[in-house]
Amino acid sequence: MEQQVKFDFWLMVPMAGLIILGLLAIYSATNGAGETILFYRQLAWGCIGVFVMLFVYFNDYRFIRDNSYIFYIIGVLLLVAVLIFGRKIAGQTSWVRIGFFSFQPSEIAKMSTILALARFLSEDETDIRSIPHLLIALAIPLFPAMLIMLQPDMGTTLTCLSFIVPMIVMAGFDLYLLMLLVIPVILMLSGFFNPFFIIGLALLLLLALVMQKKKFHLHQLGVTSAGLLAALFTNRFAAEILKPHQMKRIQTFLDPMSDPQGAGYNALQAKIAISSGGFFGKGFLEGTQTQLRFIPAQWTDFIFCVIAEELGFIGSALLLGFFLVLILRFIRIVFSIKNRFVELTFAGYAALLMVHVVINVGMTLGLIPVIGVPLPFVSYGGSSLLGNMIMVALGLNFVRNRRTIGY
Repeated sequence: MEQQVKFDFWLMVPMAGLIILGLLAIYSATNGAGETILFYRQLAWGCIGVFVMLFVYFNDYRFIRDNSYIFYIIGVLLLVAVLIFGRKIAGQTSWVRIGFFSFQPSEIAKMSTILALARFLSEDETDIRSIPHLLIALAIPLFPAMLIMLQPDMGTTLTCLSFIVPMIVMAGFDLYLLMLLVIPVILMLSGFFNPFFIIGLALLLLLALVMQKKKFHLHQLGVTSAGLLAALFTNRFAAEILKPHQMKRIQTFLDPMSDPQGAGYNALQAKIAISSGGFFGKGFLEGTQTQLRFIPAQWTDFIFCVIAEELGFIGSALLLGFFLVLILRFIRIVFSIKNRFVELTFAGYAALLMVHVVINVGMTLGLIPVIGVPLPFVSYGGSSLLGNMIMVALGLNFVRNRRTIGY
């Protein structure tokens, strides 16, 4: 008889490695700048997270599943509360002050939304191929995303939408039909970029539609054409649709030297920091870009620069390796534990985690516009750290109870 696994080190070890690297980077980024209190706050949130993880780990998994909708409602209420009572920082009303801590409800709301969507899609009576059930499934993540958009926080809004597609496809929705629905939206969003990029993307998406059905159909061309028209509209009226700082970010992404001392400053300094790290890095607390504070607030969105400069390629590869192991382990859980709720939960979380890493690292490398997305477990932010630790604790719980859940 197979011995029951009590603890999954493939989840715990990479998470612990990421948190340790994050604490080192936060300490270095705030060292000598009068901001070392942020390091101790992050450490305190990590300690709180350990106790919360223990509670989740030893709890009955059915308690989590059965109360998913309650967690979702709490998350939505917190998002409403932050719009009313929240603090405005850097133009965004995303934080609620609790004593010495600032709490960001959107980070917890993302996790509770994944749980609620997984609960709905795993119900026996749910048929994702029916229009009413599809609309409900879409409304579950879109409603909190709309509240986050009102803060306004474009980066968190996009990540809040990242898990919709993998979850509803895993629930049985036709991938081809989903592509027909999503392609016009993707092309409309691409309208904020260069027209040549729009045309190239449209051709790739049309090719994907044809390959999916193995044959060209007129409706495929119609869907792509509709997306192109939407892209032309957003391209023409981008200045009226986006806020000035958002337009500036896109412009400096396309040409950082257009405003090297303004909107393009962070991206340019980030590239300098990463490239100067070399293979082994300059050493802990020895990074010039980091210690001389050339990158503002480098302990949040641009924390990858600190690691790349001071720990070099080795440290960066270790960081990304931890993320890869964690994501692959969650994917393994999806395909090994035969429980619909568990499969959907970690398909959603693996997608969310991957999107966070790709966007954050892509921002620092200049491959993606700067939209303010933190690096999970690493960037400063107690609510983000707590939310991600809870999801790892859920994974540990489900693996621990895999015989009861289904294996």
